[in-house]
This record gives sequence, C-alpha cells and structure tokens, in this order.
Amino acid sequence: MRRNGLWNKPVRRTLLPFYRAFARRAPLACRCDAPLLGEAFFNQDEQLSVARKLTSPRPKQAAPARAWQRMLSGRRLDLLDPSPVDVEIEDIAHGLARVARWNGQTAGVLPFSVAQHSLIVEDFCTQMKPGWPAKWRLSALLHDAPEFVIGDMISPFKSALGEHYKSIERRLQEAIHLRFGLPAILPETVEKTIKRADKASAFFEATQLAGFEPGEAKRLFGAPTGLVPVTLEALSTKTAQARYLRRFAELLAEHQVVNDPKS
Repeated sequence: MRRNGLWNKPVRRTLLPFYRAFARRAPLACRCDAPLLGEAFFNQDEQLSVARKLTSPRPKQAAPARAWQRMLSGRRLDLLDPSPVDVEIEDIAHGLARVARWNGQTAGVLPFSVAQHSLIVEDFCTQMKPGWPAKWRLSALLHDAPEFVIGDMISPFKSALGEHYKSIERRLQEAIHLRFGLPAILPETVEKTIKRADKASAFFEATQLAGFEPGEAKRLFGAPTGLVPVTLEALSTKTAQARYLRRFAELLAEHQVVNDPKS
C-alpha cells in the first residue's frame, strides 16, 4: 500500500466504510479485506474528488430576508405575517401623517397626508350614512391604515403590482381590524360605502390639489353627490397626526360602549 500517495491513512479512514458497504452489496466484484481496496475501484483523481466531497464543510444556509418593520413604539411588525398584537394606533397615526397622497404631487408647501385623507373619508361616510355604527366609521378611518408601513401607491401602480401586493395589504388590514375589535373582513355593503367616500375625497383632492381638470376627475372618480363640498388645505404633520388620534379615540370609545355587555 502506498503510504505517501492519495490513498493514505486519513483518506482511507474516511472512505473505507463506504467501500466496505459497496463490497457487501457486490461481493463478487471485490473483497472487503483487499489491501488496495480503494485503488481497485478508484484512480487517484477519483479518490481525491470523493475525499473532497466527503470532508469539505457544508455551505452555510443564507439567513431569511428580514420582513419586519421596527416601530417607534418598539413593536416589530412582520409585514408578511402581521400579528394584531404588534399593531399600535400611535404608530399608525405617526406613519399616515407622514405619507403623502398622490406621491407628493400636490400644490402647496405641505404634502397632503393619508391621515388627513382618512379623516375626510370618515366624515363623508358619516354624511352618507347618518347613524352608522361606530365600528363602521372606525373602519372608514382605518381604511388606509396599512399604508403606515407600505406607503401610498396610486391605483394604476397597485394594479400593475398584482395580487402579491394586494395580499400583503389585505393581511395588514385584517390584523389592524382585529387589533381594534373590528371584523377582519368587512361586509360588502360597508366596503362599498367606504369606497364611495374614498372616491369622493379623491375627486376633491384631484381637482383642488393634484392638478386634474374637473372633467377628467369626474371620469376617473365620479362626481360626488349628497356631500358637503370641502375646500382642502394641507395640514401640518403634527396637526394631522393629532386630529387622527383624537378622532380614533372618540370612535373607539363609542364602539367599546356599544359592545360593553354592562352598558
């Protein structure tokens, strides 16, 4: 046996169990106690190749990509698998007051925020549905809440991104609803009312802030009917955030009183 060649003791100790197993499966092809067993089946290049494969360290698996967002509250919200316990209204209000509608393409010094838009939508829903339960008005206020972490995208771009984006947005919305005692999935009639108010707000924003002609805005969003027209002026981040939190507190308190069995 060559003691200084490739078929040396370290390699022999590594490969011999495999050769013996092969000999048991094919006893006529070799003898398991043959002194040059390895060389009977492998040339030097093959020995070296097998030895490298058996003794080389396994490659490290790449760590999964981070999908969570750290909030100022200290929460870590998993965007792909959100949990209601990681949702805080302070984080939502902070984010929405800093997310611009229309990708920031609005007239004026200040951006028109999603928080301010949400306040208008809730008010329009109240006008459309006098006496509407607090839980549905709260749902209207939170209708764009997922945008506090995924931002506001114009509708054509959302459509281009397809179902994957929609599923992320939907899971976030369901977690937010559950966090504040709302149904994960809203009734269709409620969704339609909120959507109508959303389009009405978009019409006023488009014509007053985003540079749309009335005819174009009417074609895209429909003409608002049965609503008190609004004159829009962008609020500061601080004011929009404070008003959003205040309105949320009012609606949540009303919602909780209705659902309190003692009341």
